[in-house]
Amino acid sequence: MRRYLFAAVAAAALAGPAFAESAKPAAPPATVKFAPVPADAVLSYNLVGLNIVDGSNANVGEIKDLVIEKGHLAGYITSVGGFLGMGERYVVLDPTSVALTYDEGAKKWKASVNATKDQLKAAPEFKYEGKFKH
Repeated sequence: MRRYLFAAVAAAALAGPAFAESAKPAAPPATVKFAPVPADAVLSYNLVGLNIVDGSNANVGEIKDLVIEKGHLAGYITSVGGFLGMGERYVVLDPTSVALTYDEGAKKWKASVNATKDQLKAAPEFKYEGKFKH
C-alpha cells in the first residue's frame, strides 16, 4: 500500500512542473501595432444577440458567440430551435455563409443566411464543453 502511495505522490510531484509549463501565458509580440477601423466594419457587440433570418425574412437563429482563431473571425455560434432557452442547440456558421448588412433607416444590423431553421437544426451541434465552457 505504501509503495502505491509513494508512486502516486512521486508521479504528482513530477507532473507538477509539466502542468505548470503548459499553463504559462504566451509572450506578447515585442512591438505594438495599431489598426484602423474600416467604415464597413461591424463590432462584436452588434453581432452577439443578433437574429439571423432566411430568404423569406423568417427568424432562423440568433448569434450567441463568435469563434476567433489566430485573430480572425472563424465562425458564428448560433442558437437554433428551442423556446425561452429550453431545447435550444448551437451550430457554428462559417462567416462566409452569413450576410451582414446595416439598415441606415432602422439604425441596426441585419444578418441573413440561405438556410431554413430545419437545415440549421440538422447541422452538427456545437457544445460549450472543456475550454469552451462558460
